[in-house]
Amino acid sequence: MTTEMLLTFAEITAILVFAISGVIEAVRKKMDVVGIFAMAFITAFGGGTVRDLLLDRRPLFWVQNHEYVWLVLLLTLIAPPLSGVIRHRWVDWIIKITDAFGLGLFSISGALLAQAANMPLIVVLIIGVITGVFGGVMRDVICDEIPVVFRNHQPYALCSFFGCLVYWFLHTAGVVSWVGLVAGAGITSGSCLLALIWDWRVPEWPGKSNG
Repeated sequence: MTTEMLLTFAEITAILVFAISGVIEAVRKKMDVVGIFAMAFITAFGGGTVRDLLLDRRPLFWVQNHEYVWLVLLLTLIAPPLSGVIRHRWVDWIIKITDAFGLGLFSISGALLAQAANMPLIVVLIIGVITGVFGGVMRDVICDEIPVVFRNHQPYALCSFFGCLVYWFLHTAGVVSWVGLVAGAGITSGSCLLALIWDWRVPEWPGKSNG
């Protein structure tokens, strides 16, 4: 299996799960269909766009593969009839689960491309993390919220970082690409889900409160 095939698989799957996350959040914020599409688009393509800009890749991945945009548009069109279901409380867990899978797949796609561009280790890791979290960051900012990755102390970025590190070690050790992709994405998504289930949190920086 070639690197290009692996990247395509990871991107399509991550786009789907992140777009679903964006659609759900937009419906819950009572946005119209334009807002729903914008949220789905930004959540699905934000991290990959920043990745491509940092790696100086042209055209951007969603421009080169414009069928991805049609896929997001289709999800947008089927969202309004499901708005009643989407507003249920249990949908919070759907958002968290889809975010975890999207985080794993997009993080490793970023690390994979940075590795293919012969970037040093720290750059591979940073680009992987940015690719994984930036779509969600943009989604939360547009919703006028502090991004989840910064405020609730759950280790999304750390999960991404260590998953990318595992991918890098396996790639450097000569392990075939698909094994590294599956292992890195699995560790990222799996550790993220475990953090949600067991309520693992990043410690707060010690200091005096303003009160």
